[in-house]
Amino acid sequence: MAKKALITGVTGQDGAYLAELLLAKGYEVYGARRRLSTDNTGRLRAHLGPKFRSPRFRLLYGDLTDSSSVNGFIGSIRPDEIYNLAAQSHVAVSFEQPEFTADCDALGTLRILEAVRNLGLGRKTRIYQASTSELYGKVRAVPQNEGTPFHPRSPYGVSKLFAYWIAVNYRESYGLFASNGILFNHESPLRGETFVSRKATIGLSRISWGLDKCLYLGNLDSKRDWGHARDYVSAMHMMLLRDEPGDFVIATGKQYSVRRFIETAAAVAGLTLEWKGKGLAERGVVAGIAAPHPAAGLSRHELRVKKGDVVVRISPEYFRPSEVDTLLGDASRAARELGWRPKVAFKELVEEMMLADLYAARKAVYLKTGGFR
Repeated sequence: MAKKALITGVTGQDGAYLAELLLAKGYEVYGARRRLSTDNTGRLRAHLGPKFRSPRFRLLYGDLTDSSSVNGFIGSIRPDEIYNLAAQSHVAVSFEQPEFTADCDALGTLRILEAVRNLGLGRKTRIYQASTSELYGKVRAVPQNEGTPFHPRSPYGVSKLFAYWIAVNYRESYGLFASNGILFNHESPLRGETFVSRKATIGLSRISWGLDKCLYLGNLDSKRDWGHARDYVSAMHMMLLRDEPGDFVIATGKQYSVRRFIETAAAVAGLTLEWKGKGLAERGVVAGIAAPHPAAGLSRHELRVKKGDVVVRISPEYFRPSEVDTLLGDASRAARELGWRPKVAFKELVEEMMLADLYAARKAVYLKTGGFR
């Protein structure tokens, strides 16, 4: 019989890529999603295509803030593998909604572990807990590995820290197969539109086509270890194929600033940026224009940008009460014990995201004008 996998948070970026991977491997995939008044499966539906209607892929409603819900869907499926990807995962929002973030991200994980234990599934079900590089926060060492001390700097990071340790505790106390994946920043064209990476590629794409004038961002000097979500979900699966559970850092080992991300994305549209001013007065100005990427679907004469245009500005509303300035992962243990290595390089990742959003902006222009200008 096919293995059964349960993915919480299946409608998110990682859920879509993971569902695709597991379906390709012959799994029965069950995706848990929260009940909303609007359809939240658009991203998943578009990514999976015909596989969305496969008899081996089933969606169900579930809420990690409700113990009866968690017990109900785990008990009915009795999965071989659980991938807990559900979370309030926006760091900035966690400062505005700390209680909900803790209820979902921290206690939600506890509810899953308790359900597996109480339902007698401890010997059958393997659990992947989606951890995060935000655990390191105010970093104590560079790069960060599995032994680096944690110092989270947001309610999101603190909630995920509880989830990390409660997974370890249930592993040690009850023998549950529970593994933490400490994933560093991973992006894709499916990334949520409010995350800085996707916000940048959407904003620059719309500016290139003349739909917007300027992109507003926060701390441009934050440095992150950026990888592709498709690579990272394969690591999740590898962790549950091991003989023993464990905790693994998943990262590329290379670091780039938000500023560099923006410059790389702008180059896909043929734009070279120059930074002027300091602090909140800093701005990104178009210093040069070249031919866009051959696959951009945008010619140089269609660009609605000229030299001297200010396309990036700083807004204080996008700064957090406490910042995480630098994150850089050391995934040598994952390479050694899982055989995992990232395949997609930084430039490839940014180009893929930017090309997808340039196409979306092109389509928006067509719908707005009834044809290309």
